[in-house]
Amino acid sequence: MSPPTTLHPSGDLVAPLNFYHPPSDNSPPYNLADLPPTSPLPPRNYSSLPHPVHLIDIRSNPSLYNLDTHSFLPLLSQPPSHPLLDFSSPSSIETHYYPEIISLLHRTLPGAHKIIIFDHTLRTSSSPTAPRIPVQRVHIDQTPLSAIKRVHRHVSSPEEASQLLSGRYRIINVWRPLNKTPVETYPLAFASSDSVRDEDIIPVEHRYTQTGYIGQTAAVKYHPDQKWYYLSGMTTDERLLLQCFDSEALKDGSKVKGGRLPHTAFEDPRSREGAEGRESIEVRCLFFG
Repeated sequence: MSPPTTLHPSGDLVAPLNFYHPPSDNSPPYNLADLPPTSPLPPRNYSSLPHPVHLIDIRSNPSLYNLDTHSFLPLLSQPPSHPLLDFSSPSSIETHYYPEIISLLHRTLPGAHKIIIFDHTLRTSSSPTAPRIPVQRVHIDQTPLSAIKRVHRHVSSPEEASQLLSGRYRIINVWRPLNKTPVETYPLAFASSDSVRDEDIIPVEHRYTQTGYIGQTAAVKYHPDQKWYYLSGMTTDERLLLQCFDSEALKDGSKVKGGRLPHTAFEDPRSREGAEGRESIEVRCLFFG
């Protein structure tokens, strides 16, 4: 007898998303990254306000979306990964998965003359004590300022960095679930970049406590004109390209609309009791060209 088919939640829905609420003293917001589990310090000085949001399932029409307008791109039916890839091993990820990511980006977005992978993050919702769990706050991974800092940090010389910054440069997050079955819990929601106002994006200082590096992410305030989406039942052979930053969006008259993607994990109220927790990996890349 064949095993029963998992009926993952699908279709449009309304779910609460957590948006930015400023510090009570109106001080500039910040995150403290990489705090040890025993640290008495709070991880941030601002809070969140939940708001019910209509989420459109893009499963039925994935070809409608692109990076220039929406800052997200679904990629379905990707080739299997290297047979020796072990997601529990950082060295295996760098050896076997990073080349796969670079090949995927070259194949999907032709014209890149340089791609640099600068980090990856594994997340799990199976345990509340896991080192990284799905982030349930609407945020953007990078700001224009932190994108420039990333280029200077990860390029080999100041001269090369200046040259690369004179052309088009982007930060792209390649997001993938690792579950053996379609994702049922804590799927990813994302807002079309062209529907998000600049005034609703709040730069947040991102302080790495162990290295001393200070970057920026962004929090996002709710606005009713924002258009929110998700991809139901994602499988491990599917990918989402999440565009964190695109320098073309800063130019007057550009075809790139915003060039930054608010996103968040969310609790799907339709998830069945006992559903498998979400496992995922995100790989962040500097993309030049």
